Amino acid sequence: MEQHTTIAFQGRILRYRDEGREYPQTLVLLHGFMQNLDVWTPYTLALMRQMRIITIDLPGHGYSAIYGDTHTMEFMAEAVKAVLNDAGVKQCVMVGHSMGGYVTLAFADKYPEMLRGFGLLHSHALADSEDIRERRIDDCQQAVENRAEYVLRFIPNLFDECNRERLVQEIKDLTDLSINTQTESIVAAQRGMSLRPSRIHVLQNANVPVLFVYGKNDSRLPLEIAVSQAMLPQHAEILLLDHVGHMSHIECSEYVKSRIKNFVDVCYL
Repeated sequence: MEQHTTIAFQGRILRYRDEGREYPQTLVLLHGFMQNLDVWTPYTLALMRQMRIITIDLPGHGYSAIYGDTHTMEFMAEAVKAVLNDAGVKQCVMVGHSMGGYVTLAFADKYPEMLRGFGLLHSHALADSEDIRERRIDDCQQAVENRAEYVLRFIPNLFDECNRERLVQEIKDLTDLSINTQTESIVAAQRGMSLRPSRIHVLQNANVPVLFVYGKNDSRLPLEIAVSQAMLPQHAEILLLDHVGHMSHIECSEYVKSRIKNFVDVCYL
């Protein structure tokens, strides 16, 4: 695999990886909260000989800089656009996990002409409820008081309980990756997520295929929300996975890789 690329965005550094540039199909993968582009390495290795794969450290994550005390989803979408401009990408399929899905929706809202299709992994288009905003405030306080303890509690709970023993090494690796996220980045991302507006209209107005991937045992996203939103686009594909929590790209990786690959093929027909 090639080395990471860095660009200057608003005077600071963004990191991304660009593989398979010789292929006409382009897939952009956006990671979730407290993760970075390395979470997509198995997907890049599996798909880079079939399509172009771009993965990005979103602002405040991985090696990308912190830009302020709040990273809105719109700001992160602008950062993604800067990366795609640098890479010379005119159109792509974009798939985002959780927070990355919120960024994907913001990108689809701002730059719809750049998308051949997009996918939401354990993500949705609603604004936060008041209860969830309060939970984010509490999460910020916990991270400020003891970031390591916060991460150690947060990460395992993203996985379905039945998978935690089977995926003990993967959970440890993800925890090690996440624990390097700075406290300021955690707070900036949580604030940004709490401020995002509803983007139901993005799904309703989408004129490209939309993929929804959800775990039936996702403790962070009620299944009824997932299913109801999948009814909104003109062309929607939904994958509901049994015995999967919030991390299908790890809990059910081979199946999800195959499904994303097939979705990209559909978007480029």
